[in-house]
Amino acid sequence: MVDRPAPLQAQDKLAFLLALVPYLMDHGRVSVAEAAAHFRVKPEALRRAVRLIAVSGVPGATSSYQHGDLFDIAWDDFEDNDQIVLTHMVAIDDSPRFSAREAAALIAGLQYLSALPENIDRDAIGALMAKLARGSSASPTQVAVSGSDSDEMLGRIRQAVEAGRRVEFDYRTSRGDSERRRVDPLRIESVDQDWYVRGWDAGRGAVRTFRLDRMSDLAVTDDAIVRHPGDVALPDALFEPSDEDLTVRIEVAEAALPLLGDYLTEDAPTRPSATRPGWIETSLRVAHFHGLKRLAAGMPGVLTVLEPEAARDAVAEWAAAGAARYRTL
Repeated sequence: MVDRPAPLQAQDKLAFLLALVPYLMDHGRVSVAEAAAHFRVKPEALRRAVRLIAVSGVPGATSSYQHGDLFDIAWDDFEDNDQIVLTHMVAIDDSPRFSAREAAALIAGLQYLSALPENIDRDAIGALMAKLARGSSASPTQVAVSGSDSDEMLGRIRQAVEAGRRVEFDYRTSRGDSERRRVDPLRIESVDQDWYVRGWDAGRGAVRTFRLDRMSDLAVTDDAIVRHPGDVALPDALFEPSDEDLTVRIEVAEAALPLLGDYLTEDAPTRPSATRPGWIETSLRVAHFHGLKRLAAGMPGVLTVLEPEAARDAVAEWAAAGAARYRTL
């Protein structure tokens, strides 16, 4: 039995015409047979649609149709070679477009996603990047996002989670200590640009959270995990307070307060700032001042460390060291 294209119903014709123009724009040059097979219509129906497009357009300032107000095709190619090439388009270019900077940012993000091991459909991502480049208001800046060791490590940990295998790695804590850990990986999560592994730490007999960029010398063992996701309770908050945490008093813009959700405890006191309208004074708990420095750097202009003095000094010295490096470049 031959699978013949079904005739278009009346309600489908408009949708067909609306889809045909973007298709022809994306392909540049396409044969009637190829386009007909794509839309599952007969070649003659496709030819009629192309001829209709060629007499469609938007009336100009005179409220009448002039030559430049209509779509146009390469008629010789169409009549002699059965090839479709749009040579003039109207109204399409009036639609909102990404700026060159917006397109470059999106392309950079897609390049990063294509580098992750789990995104195997790189052809689809590549096609989307090409469409973004063609559809922007100007040529986007050429960008390149290279992979990193963390990307490879993330892929290996994902495989360990899926296979239910224990992992071993050297871990550098926020205090600068390093030791070998044996962990049953249970969940992978991200906060902003950082990735975290949550799992059962065999050495400590408890659930722990590990930041990916502090892990090194990762090994996926042949040992099956002992604790499974259903065996332990993973708290909703990524970071759990500890008795060893340091308490820091801060001022933060009220609009930015939700960004501190993982650092604030339920009983953290909050009150309006006495000196800054629209700001909140509160306390947060951090494992080490190194983490506080990263937090403050990620919230410039909306967070101020008040006390203890050692915390203020740590943040100020770290910021000054960063600024000094820029001056030497």
